[in-house]
Order: sequence, then structure tokens, then C-alpha cells
Amino acid sequence: MIKCFKIFILSFLMFSCENSMNDIQRVTFKEGSPDEVIKDFHITFVDSGYSKVDIYSKITEVYHKPISLTKFKDSVRVNFFSYEGVLVSTLSAHYGQISFSEGKMFVRDSVRLYNLKKKQTLETESLYWNQKDSSIYTNSSVIVKTPKAYFYGEGIKTNQEFSSYTFIKPKGTFKINKLED
Repeated sequence: MIKCFKIFILSFLMFSCENSMNDIQRVTFKEGSPDEVIKDFHITFVDSGYSKVDIYSKITEVYHKPISLTKFKDSVRVNFFSYEGVLVSTLSAHYGQISFSEGKMFVRDSVRLYNLKKKQTLETESLYWNQKDSSIYTNSSVIVKTPKAYFYGEGIKTNQEFSSYTFIKPKGTFKINKLED
């Protein structure tokens, strides 16, 4: 009798432990979690043998559904290069996300855009970079710091080199020195 009972228990345990793939995914897969997580992410876009854009991030999450989206967490840095492959400007923030299919990036939290040649810095809380036309823009409050002055405004449009810019709503008082002959 005890032998039959042991066989019954063993057979019950063996046949009751079957799990379908759907059951396993329901337990182990969390809705909304990334498809890939990458530490120390680095990607370089090259054209005609020259670097055009470098993107660095400490933690990167890649999502394929419902839309393809890449999120940069715990800092992101973008280096922009001239046609000759010379570094001209850098963009940094604590968080960013990019849709490579749309060619658009959004960054926020302590955003800085710096032009190396002019030594000027744009600071804001969020901005967008459109890879297709190389434009950078925001409607947020911005500060532009140059070696000679600070400029304030609500919103700005610039190119990714940050070589020229237009304030949407400039603010503040500006002192303009008279040119001497």
C-alpha cells in the first residue's frame, strides 16, 4: 500500500509540473520592460569616412514595441562633428530618448549644448534634436553664456553646431558697446 502511494505521488508530481511558454512569460515577463539593456552604450554615425555624430550613455534601454524607442538613462552625451570630422559641439543631459526611425531625439534634465570654437554654452531643462535637418530647438527657458555676455529667453532654435541661434522670446537687458573707428 505504501509503495502504491509513493508511486501515485511521484507520478502526480511528474505530470503536474508542466508549464506552457505563455505561463512562463506571464510570470517572468513584465509588461513595459525594455527588450535590451546596455551599459556604457556608444554609437558613431559615419559619413564618407568621417564621424558625424557620437552618442554615449551609461545605461541604455531599447524598446521595440509598441514603437521603436531608445532611452538613455543616468547621463547622455552627443558629440557633433563638422563635415571634415572635427568635433564642433557637444550636447549633454541626464536623460534622453531617441527614435532612430524618425531621426528625432529628446533630452531633459540639466541640458547643456556647448560650441567649442565660440566657447558658448546653452543651458535649459529640455530640448529636441532633429537629425534629418540638424536642428536643435526648445520652448523652455534658456540661458546662453558667451565669453562676453549672458542671454536669456523662452525658447531657442539653433543648428547642431550651435554656431548661430535665434531666441523665440528674448528676455533681459543687453548692453551694446559702440564700435570705434
